[in-house]
Amino acid sequence: MTQDVKIHPLVSPWGRFGLYSFFVDAPEPAIVDTGIASSPAEGMAPALEALGRRIEDVRWILLTHGHIDHIGGAHALWELTGRRAQVVIHEADAHLLRSRRAHVDEYLAGRARYLHDPEGEAKQIAATDAVISGEMEPTMLVRGGETLSLGGDVTVSVHSIPGHTAGSVAYVVNGQNSVFVGDAVQVHGAANGFPGYEDPDAYRSSVQYLRDEIRPRHLYLGHPYRRADGVAYGVELDSEQAREALQQSLDVETRVEDAARHCLCHGLPETDSAYSPFALAADRLEYDGDPTLEPSPFFTTLHGYRTQFDQKS
Repeated sequence: MTQDVKIHPLVSPWGRFGLYSFFVDAPEPAIVDTGIASSPAEGMAPALEALGRRIEDVRWILLTHGHIDHIGGAHALWELTGRRAQVVIHEADAHLLRSRRAHVDEYLAGRARYLHDPEGEAKQIAATDAVISGEMEPTMLVRGGETLSLGGDVTVSVHSIPGHTAGSVAYVVNGQNSVFVGDAVQVHGAANGFPGYEDPDAYRSSVQYLRDEIRPRHLYLGHPYRRADGVAYGVELDSEQAREALQQSLDVETRVEDAARHCLCHGLPETDSAYSPFALAADRLEYDGDPTLEPSPFFTTLHGYRTQFDQKS
């Protein structure tokens, strides 16, 4: 590649912070992650117009993982491209693109066990109906190891980085080492102040792989994740910030693992605590955030350690 491809963050309105996608200004333009149902029309289209680009010309929709705030706008964006764009997702998360119900089932199998919300399933159904623009079959499934051609001499390599979800991937613009990781690098978490990942062992290995093998020159995050002091990074990190964020992610995971093991070794007693049955872990970590605030990363992550603990016992 003779010169760097320009990358532009696209912010779509949602909640307090908005949602981030990224426009890769290649001969065959790509958008990485799609926000929710309203994001393509309300966020992406006007942002691209301001850049002198057209959403109709997007030819690649690259999904870093299957959570609703990343794939919710995929069908709507695909429609706006005249159904000409390739929609790419890892095969392990493809069910979340194909089916709204898959998101509800994921909730029921994991964090719902601890939230004890009698209206939880109904809330999840309402959320998926509201924010997912449509169920669809991806046009390209990946596993990691593929190289995608975005026209000219622009190529993107696909790397499997499971942990946050089973199908999390990194997209790397070759030659300039610009790396899109979605939510696979959690640092100290986002608004909830707690890192969220389903598979702790895979998360640790993936962050180490990014740090030691990929070594991003530019790292693009799905949300403004927070440093140890609570101050949020932006979503565009330079090489030094990337190294720091990756190392902090590993340091935090070590602390959370220690707290989880301490808690699990005491048999997970049920209490009146909002953190039950992981109250001992919350105390050890001095975590005082709201564990019920969706997407409830506290319970998602601790459930991941519980699952692995049970499997190894």
